[in-house]
Amino acid sequence: MVKEKPNSTRIYDKDGFRRRAACICVRADNEAEVLLVTSSRRPELWIVPGGGVEPEEEPSVTAVREVLEEAGVVGSLGRCLGVFENNDHMHRTEVFVMNVTQELDEWEDSRSIGRKRQWFTIDDALSQLALHKPTQQHYLMQLQHSKTLENAHTPGRVVNATHPPILANSASAAASPTTA
Repeated sequence: MVKEKPNSTRIYDKDGFRRRAACICVRADNEAEVLLVTSSRRPELWIVPGGGVEPEEEPSVTAVREVLEEAGVVGSLGRCLGVFENNDHMHRTEVFVMNVTQELDEWEDSRSIGRKRQWFTIDDALSQLALHKPTQQHYLMQLQHSKTLENAHTPGRVVNATHPPILANSASAAASPTTA
């Protein structure tokens, strides 16, 4: 069953890309497991929860709203992994990390379209995403990369959080960091 949003307004950036936001949901500081949800179009396949930015809404607010709707979880929003560009579908998705503190027994999409959620190791999640949303694999690769950088953080090192890297990717191209 496809999720319908009749009152939803799509927001586009200056380049004509649809603005989206998503969360990589983790449940421990080591970020060894991530939460995926079933696709509304193909319920046998798994995706990262996320959706369109609404008018006057910050991407971080979108990300929190979407994981509550799609995955039925709440938590604390952490670092931004960057903006991921999908040229095939003409959208740019700002991806955040959320430390999950609560999993609801029932949530909007579980009731309305029977959506499910499941925790996966990073390797298993990468395999699942390869089946349906290969561009979302880059979110997890950046999660691992940013965790490595965080662990290697030394005093005096400046990380530009104001302008996170735009990672250009499509189903047929690998992600490569560029400057925003």
